[in-house]
Formats: sequence, structure tokens, C-alpha cells
Amino acid sequence: MTYLDREEAPHVAEAVEPVPGYVSIVTPCLNEELTVGEFVDWCHEGLERAGVEGEVVIVDSSTDRSAEIAEAHGARVLRFPKRGLGRAYIDAQPLLRGEWIIMGDCDLTYDFREIKPFVDQLAQGEEFVMGSRFRGYIEPGAMPRLHQFFGTPLTTWILNRMYRAGFSDIHCGMRAMTADALRRIDLQSQSWEYASEMVIKAAKLRLRTTEVPVRFYTDREGRESHHKREGWWSPWAAGWRNLSVMLLYAPDFFLVLPGLAMLVVGLLLSGALVGGPIRIGGLGLDLHSMLLGLALSLLGYGALQLGVLARVHYNFDARFSERMLATVTIGRGALVAAALMLSGLVLDSILLADWISNGFRLTSLSYFGVLGLLLIVLGFQTFTFTILLQMLGRRGASPRP
Repeated sequence: MTYLDREEAPHVAEAVEPVPGYVSIVTPCLNEELTVGEFVDWCHEGLERAGVEGEVVIVDSSTDRSAEIAEAHGARVLRFPKRGLGRAYIDAQPLLRGEWIIMGDCDLTYDFREIKPFVDQLAQGEEFVMGSRFRGYIEPGAMPRLHQFFGTPLTTWILNRMYRAGFSDIHCGMRAMTADALRRIDLQSQSWEYASEMVIKAAKLRLRTTEVPVRFYTDREGRESHHKREGWWSPWAAGWRNLSVMLLYAPDFFLVLPGLAMLVVGLLLSGALVGGPIRIGGLGLDLHSMLLGLALSLLGYGALQLGVLARVHYNFDARFSERMLATVTIGRGALVAAALMLSGLVLDSILLADWISNGFRLTSLSYFGVLGLLLIVLGFQTFTFTILLQMLGRRGASPRP
């Protein structure tokens, strides 16, 4: 049995080289002495049926006899303090020997005697293989009706729309990937949300992805699921964590596209009203409309910039990051910012001269003054965006291979 503390795993990350064609079945375990022994037996049977060599790795943080039972049935046990599902995979990842990694739960709800479809897909060149309960079999009572008919379909639909993916069951706990894919995914989530983070990053990294049907069974008599152990709120908390991860990795969906739309509409509205009020059919546009254009322009430009910074920070598309850092240099950003701010100051200086010459009173509405203010703020935003972008670049956004 291997005992490791949180800080030890990184030190051995380079010591374990994945063995070609070798399979590591890895699963977290927290007080599963009722099922873990039979689960390990299932895994060995699954490896034999698939015709591959491999290991069964139990990442254990139990207070019962789970670790002893798993080891007695032939598993390799890694002992870590209790930290959550995602943390278990993060800690175990540098210690896995297999070129192909299969993940799941050791509660006998997934049939690990049937890992051959996962192995076959990996052998054919797929990098990320998701199990799908909806395309396979769900034993009556195995999944709460709220999850089966509402929660899982809804969150799967949301993720597919946001990330242009095509999964049918993003919360399926049984999945497989290459060791290289797991390294590139660079899992960060500590708890239940690891499942969504993996799927999202597989889509963002454009990994070769497919699905295979799996069987999902009810809990064995006497076993209580972890959600039930933690309380009625646990499924809702897990759902929110998964949804929050979807928001976290979607700068294009929530920032870039809406920001670009607002910026275009705002600039068109502001530019059209520089010469004063206009009418389009029965619609009258005046200074209030121009102020709306100013607000849309500033909000859109800010959202667009934040989206670009997020994309460079995550660096899923190394070519995009490299292009942005090479194009938006400090020198160019400063020149554009200076041109915008200087133009704005010139326009507002006309307004200032009119104000002074009329006894510190404005005699008319100044559309040019509003445009000048817009240009000054856009110039300032451009300069700060350039600095922040280059800070990210100098900090070292290491491109993902």
C-alpha cells in the first residue's frame, strides 16, 4: 500500500512513464468495504476479457477496511487524506502506469467487467472515451427520476450548446482516456465538478472523442450513496458546482460573442448620431440614444477584452494566444490608445471652449462631446488591456501540445 501526502505526488510525476498498451483502472474510494472487493474482481475480469494487461488502482481515503479488502483482492492502493473526487484523480495521475486510463466508481454501479469497448476505442486512436448510460442501460431505480429526466439531460444540453459538443451523458462516471490526454486536461476541480471539467476540456482541446454505451446498476443492498450520506442538498450542490465549471471555461460564450455584438451595435449607434438627432422611419434617435450607444460600446469592449484575456490565460488554443501576444504589443497598444484618447480630447476641448466662452454654461447639446468621452474611455481600456495581455504572456502561458 502506498501512502502519499498532498505535496508528494508532484515529486514523482516524472518517475512513472506510461507503459504502451497497459491499462490503469483508477477509482476513488471512501468507505466502500461492502463493494470494493467485488469491484476489484470485476476489473480483473474486465482486463482479461479485453485481452490487455493492467492494474487496478484504488485511491483510498477511507476510515473502514476498504483499503485492506481492495489490496487483498489484488488492487494497488494509494492512500491519501480525504479531499474529494477530483482531488483523488489529481493526486493519483502522476503515479499511474498505464498508457490508457479508465475511471469510474467502485460501488458496483458501473460494470467494469465490460471495459473492452473503452479499450477498443483507445486502441483505434481515440483520446477521450465517454460512457453513456442513456445509450446503454439504466436499471430501474438506479438513478433518481429528477436526475434521469431533468438534471442530467438539462446540464448535458447546456454544456453541448456552450461548447459545441455532442455528448449524451456528461455526468457518467465511467470514462477512459490516454495518459497524454489526462495530462493535457490538467484537472483542477477538487470535487464532483471534475466530471464536467474533463468533458469541457476534452472539447476545448479538440481531443478525438467518442462515446460507448454502459450499464448502470442500483446500489447493492445495505449501501448508501455518497449523496445520501451527505444530505438532501448534496445533489443540488454537485449540480451547481458542475454548472459553475461550465461558466468558468466559457469566455467565448459569455464574453467574446456578447461583447462583440454590444460593441458593434454601440459604435454604429454612436457614430450615426455624431451629427445630431436622426429619424429612421417612425423611430427618432437623439442624445439619449447616443448615450445608450456609448454604454453598449464600453460594456461590449470590456467584455470582449476580458474574453480574450481568459482565452489567453487558459491557452487551449496556443496559436490564438501566440497571435494575440505577437499582434497586440505594448508599443502598438500604446499608439492606438494615444490616438483614441487624443482624438477624444480634441473633440471635448471644443466643448470645453464653448462652455468657457458662454460664461461656463452649455448653450446646446453636444453630440461631439459624447463621442469624445467615448474615445477617451476606449483609449484607456485599450492601454490597460494591452498591459494585462502582455503580463499574461510574460508570466508564461505554456502552450498545450
